[in-house]
Amino acid sequence: MMSHVLPTYNRAPISFEKGEGAWAIATDGTRYLDLGSGIAVNVLGHANPDLVAALTEQAGRIWHVSNLYQIPQQERLADLLVDKTFADTVFFTNSGTEAAELAIKMVRKYWDHAGDPDRIEILTFEGAFHGRSTGAIAAAASDKMVKGFGPLMPGFRQLPWGDMEALKQAITKTTAAVMLEPVQGEGGIRPIADEDLRQIRALCDSAGALLVLDEVQCGVGRTGRLFAHEYAGIVPDIMMVAKGIGGGFPLGAVLATENAAKAMVAGTHGSTYGGNPLACAVGARVMEIVADDAFLAEVNRKAALFRQKLEGLVAAHPDVFEGVRGQGLMLGLKCKAAPADLVKAGYAQEILTVPAADSTLRLLPPLNIGDDEIAEAVERLDRAAASLNG
Repeated sequence: MMSHVLPTYNRAPISFEKGEGAWAIATDGTRYLDLGSGIAVNVLGHANPDLVAALTEQAGRIWHVSNLYQIPQQERLADLLVDKTFADTVFFTNSGTEAAELAIKMVRKYWDHAGDPDRIEILTFEGAFHGRSTGAIAAAASDKMVKGFGPLMPGFRQLPWGDMEALKQAITKTTAAVMLEPVQGEGGIRPIADEDLRQIRALCDSAGALLVLDEVQCGVGRTGRLFAHEYAGIVPDIMMVAKGIGGGFPLGAVLATENAAKAMVAGTHGSTYGGNPLACAVGARVMEIVADDAFLAEVNRKAALFRQKLEGLVAAHPDVFEGVRGQGLMLGLKCKAAPADLVKAGYAQEILTVPAADSTLRLLPPLNIGDDEIAEAVERLDRAAASLNG
């Protein structure tokens, strides 16, 4: 008999009933050190008191009204995002997938408004992940995501990841946009070099194409800057955000310049739940905490400490690991062993990690993880790696 929950996940046989900071506590009382953070979502850990307070206060007032009305909490969060980023305007969604759909629509509407409705091609990169809607899977076009789902939405062309020559050849005056993750998450914690990102921006400018960045996983302080593209000193035209922005509450957003969004007038897009008072109350508190310079400086300090210890781990287990990659607290262990085997070995050591493509184990701890917890995490990873050789 089929499970009452559609079996689209191979779920681990663990259930959690409580969380405290970097720790997730299972129904049997086992405390797991959480280096997955719900796949880069719980940026301030489990049951963060600031977020609990923000959510509880709002829950006692009003939960949902729909976007037929002004929503003060939404306007406050939009103000915070515009103040801290390149953006002039924000649309709130419930997820990264929904943010990707709007970003694609915004690109197409931009060129339709400009009198060039056939200019729809968006260049994307191998290894990308932009969500699981029909538009998002067409953008990434990996076999795993598209097989069996019929004709794909047209208008996308995938290029080899990191191949700047291929991009130079592909981008033309008929290109609508280039869309990419500054650091690929599902693709294996692969950062685009700052110089390449600057060159991509310049190529878009030369061709008149829009630059769309997907910072769903690498944004909101994850890399040690509020958004990863800041390292390259460039700005996009459109940016997708989700995961960390809600700190665990479902929330996403599309940020855009006035120019890129000028065709998105009343009736061109909508969402029943997107930007509801609960989500935006939590999101505003996340932004107030994470966007603080002192907080981001601590993320970078902890990232350096974590990376140093991981380099030692790699050296101690050359048969298991090849190296460390990533930025900030978005780190990956390139593996010689199967990442899924390391994840499973981690369960026995009471530590949670996340597999990714390119033989990579993702380490995505809460941004406020403690130094002692970083040391404990590496010790548990060491035992997990040793068990594979046992």
